[in-house]
Amino acid sequence: MLSFSAHEYPYPSQRQSVFARRGMVAASQPLAAEAGIEIMRQGGNAIDAAIATAAALTVVEPTGCGLGGDAFALVWTQGQLHGLNGNGHAPAALSIDAVQGAGHGKMPTYGWTPVTVPGCPSAWAELSKRFGKLPFAQLLQPAISLARDGFPVSPVVAHQWQVALEEFSPHRDAVLEPWFDTFLIEGRAPKAGELFRNPAQARTLEELADSACESFYRGALAERLDSHSRATGGYLRASDLKDYRAQWVEPISINYRGYDVWEIPPSGQGLVALMTLSILKGMDFDHRDSQLTWHRQLEAMKLAYSDGLHYITDPLHMRVAVADLLSEAYSTRRREQIGERAQPPQHGDPHASGTVYLATADAEGNMVSFIQSNYHGFGSGVVLPDSGIALQNRGEEFSLDPCHANCLAPGKKTFHTIIPGFLSRAGEPVGPFGVMGGYMQPQGHVQMVMNLVDFGLNPQAALDAPRWQWLGGMKVGIEQGASRDLANALARRGHQVEIASDLTDYGRGQIIIRDPVSGVLCGGTEPRADSHIAVW
Repeated sequence: MLSFSAHEYPYPSQRQSVFARRGMVAASQPLAAEAGIEIMRQGGNAIDAAIATAAALTVVEPTGCGLGGDAFALVWTQGQLHGLNGNGHAPAALSIDAVQGAGHGKMPTYGWTPVTVPGCPSAWAELSKRFGKLPFAQLLQPAISLARDGFPVSPVVAHQWQVALEEFSPHRDAVLEPWFDTFLIEGRAPKAGELFRNPAQARTLEELADSACESFYRGALAERLDSHSRATGGYLRASDLKDYRAQWVEPISINYRGYDVWEIPPSGQGLVALMTLSILKGMDFDHRDSQLTWHRQLEAMKLAYSDGLHYITDPLHMRVAVADLLSEAYSTRRREQIGERAQPPQHGDPHASGTVYLATADAEGNMVSFIQSNYHGFGSGVVLPDSGIALQNRGEEFSLDPCHANCLAPGKKTFHTIIPGFLSRAGEPVGPFGVMGGYMQPQGHVQMVMNLVDFGLNPQAALDAPRWQWLGGMKVGIEQGASRDLANALARRGHQVEIASDLTDYGRGQIIIRDPVSGVLCGGTEPRADSHIAVW
């Protein structure tokens, strides 16, 4: 066999936009995208394909999502956009007193403490129940086969798997031990191109398929999760799972230069993207890669993120209305605070005088923007033995300061980073878009919208373009593809510029755009991941 590295590409390459008519699935993993398009060929619609792709991603990209994570979706069907919130809440036994009593000064990253109720399986079930065409059990068959028969690990996932092993190893104890038993091959992370099998996850997926995910919340899997949590010092109980269901919500939006930009409402951070665009829509931009464009984008993002981190939490606990944060008056005040030089970020007062992603589309006009995540890679490191279920650590986002809007409370939903996006115009769908990657996500959303709307880039070019990222305080990062002159110009304006390494996460996205006349679909996929567009 030839000897080569799956991680080294010494010469520039270029992806092309992909066109199709009957159906399209854009995802970060080829095998997952193909699973979705195969479901379409079996008679399924874009919603069925999204579920099949999402389920397959929990198998082939466990470094970014899993059965124990959360999920959100924006679904365009029958001339209307629908939002689904699959955000789980804190267990009833988890409180500030309990966490501090265990010796923690802040929410930990690993172990049982940051584990919240998983919303992902419920989100799949709700999508299928309301808008799917095929039987739910049929949708999980590709994922079951991949887990049972094995799949070759892709290059980026192999790298992330090794990173996860290095991060978990110092914390290895009885609670995290099942992760090492489940996700390693003879004590090591799988290599790129190596076959990995997860028969335990295959059995769990079969149980979810047969019960339409009821077992996870009100059946045998719920009881197993309860027993394991009690035996290993966790807070999660069957009672926390019993009453949980993903919720249908009204998406929120702003109009940006004639296009409606849609996001899921809080506790998701999609509001940050909308606040940023609301500030920027009152400005003119000459071209994409000018220092003034990047400076204004970064300053607007800093203002919006400062507001988001201060105000966004469980909607039942929000102290400021979404409408106030998106009001023209407040956006104008924030816009006026952007000067010629970079400024330290500060939240404002609107009352005074801001993971894995996939997109699907079908010939019937249905389109889905879907995202799911375990938060930090594999999540908390807690795995239910003999199940393949890795539990998320979303609760790490909670504050232990009782005065903070996002303070921990039993049954509360935390500030959430994963967000799907969608574009429409004059009541007609343009298409789904998204950029996964923690706090990069609203920053990626803003850049994708402006790349498409302001600068006229096609979906693939919009994803290919070098990205910027606010890193906190006065620090900003820019990718290596951006010019050195641009970096120097930003530094002269007062930004503390960091040039990204090739392995720095600047988000991984997908875009599908639909031509309103012909119905032809045009897709772009992320060059920073193992991405693929499957078409029919």
